[in-house]
Amino acid sequence: MTFTQWFLFIILVQVVHFLGTWKLYIKAGRKGWEAAIPIYNAVILMKIINRPWWWTILLFIPVVNLIMFPVIWVETIRSFGRHSTWETFLVILTGGLYIYYLNYVADVTYIQERSLKPRTSAGEWISSVLFAVIAATLVHTYLIQPFTIPTSSLEKTLLVGDFLFVSKFHYGARTPLTAVAFPMVHDTIPVANVKSYLEKPQIPYFRLPGFQDIERNDIVVFNWPVDTMRNMYYTDKYYYKPIDKKTNYVKRAVGVPGDSLQIIDGKIHIDSQPLELPERARPQFSYEGTTKGQAFDYNYLYERYDITDPYGYNPNNNTFRINLTEEAYSKFKNHPNVATIQRVIDSVGREADIFPSSQDISWNRDNFGPIYIPKKGVTIPITQKSLPFYKRIIEVYEGSELGIENKISQNGTQILLNGSTIESYTFKQDYYWMMGDNRHNSLDSRYFGYVPENHVVGKPVFIWMSWDANGKGFFDKIRWERMFTTVKGGGTPISYLPYFLIVVVILIAYNFFKKRRDS
Repeated sequence: MTFTQWFLFIILVQVVHFLGTWKLYIKAGRKGWEAAIPIYNAVILMKIINRPWWWTILLFIPVVNLIMFPVIWVETIRSFGRHSTWETFLVILTGGLYIYYLNYVADVTYIQERSLKPRTSAGEWISSVLFAVIAATLVHTYLIQPFTIPTSSLEKTLLVGDFLFVSKFHYGARTPLTAVAFPMVHDTIPVANVKSYLEKPQIPYFRLPGFQDIERNDIVVFNWPVDTMRNMYYTDKYYYKPIDKKTNYVKRAVGVPGDSLQIIDGKIHIDSQPLELPERARPQFSYEGTTKGQAFDYNYLYERYDITDPYGYNPNNNTFRINLTEEAYSKFKNHPNVATIQRVIDSVGREADIFPSSQDISWNRDNFGPIYIPKKGVTIPITQKSLPFYKRIIEVYEGSELGIENKISQNGTQILLNGSTIESYTFKQDYYWMMGDNRHNSLDSRYFGYVPENHVVGKPVFIWMSWDANGKGFFDKIRWERMFTTVKGGGTPISYLPYFLIVVVILIAYNFFKKRRDS
């Protein structure tokens, strides 16, 4: 839906509210016309139902308002003496329309000093759960979201099994695009295994102000732009997902708007200069070699060389292939079982599935580009040569996903946008180039292309837990040195777990002695 369509929808909601409540406003000692003024009518309604004015704000927060509307309907009928269980269910099942019956037909009296305390323990429990869900949804949607590292694409910077807190407010929280969705889950409701959202209506894209821009080398969580996965095992190219329900990915933003990026023998260059990675970044590259006749002991390699990626060993010719950081390579090459070892570099020929989809471009994952990272407001020429890079941007990211019908076609050597010849195009938003640190084990922008700004979810800031599935016992599986560490920073990550435990002990002791003193 466009902003105009949403404006008309909001006006319709206001009309429905006015027609269904204006007599109740009068019975509550207010003026009937007060039910017709947008926002103001909600503030007055909060006074009528004896609830704080700031509840009005919750009514305008996407997803949270889906919980708040039924609460307000129930509070409204109870303010006019209707407390029965069946009426509570009826007002919810009718989408609040039962209030029309009270407004025009029923003989109801406004209760001026209504008690807000639930009449039953079940009612008190439900009320507590509802507002716990509301608070958690606010935090999850606009402040901090938990996230798990599922793959090794960012090894050894982030590890499989790292549990992160992702900040929504660093880059500015994106308001939900799906208007009707189950709170605090992504695209599927657990156990039920069904969609957690309705595809329509959709809210126009809007991002709250952040306090920093995405900087080059930032690790970023984003929605996978080309996601058509029904689940983790089945892809359907015709399967549609709204932007905010696409699969969450985490990569490093190695290219920011306006950059010219090139990969030479696996090393990234920005504006013809080698990319200088932060101190904690530990990129991995593929190596292959031969052994002196024995297979490797995986557990030994894991403990001695910090190798976690699967590797291939062929006993027929004693060859192996393995992913290593440069630091690990300098140690591993001296392993007594290693006869030869060299880095794998794809130097010639086009790699299948590489971006962009053009047979005229002979790029691969190690030798790629140069490629321009689009910047909002910048105009670029559209030619037969440049079209493969920007066609999806024009048709999808700045077209159908924004509710705009953009269609690129060609007439001979002419390029047409919606039937009109174009020679240039001006970008409507910023784009980023996302790559994993594990260069040969990462599905990233080299394959799916640019990541639009409106797909950005947030910034990982904190590792609160890290679980190593290869550990031998429960306590060995926990990477204690990674718990309560920051994602960004210089030097070796420092665990703040001891300080956290000290604070917890102090709080428990304080509460214990406070209760003894009060008793």
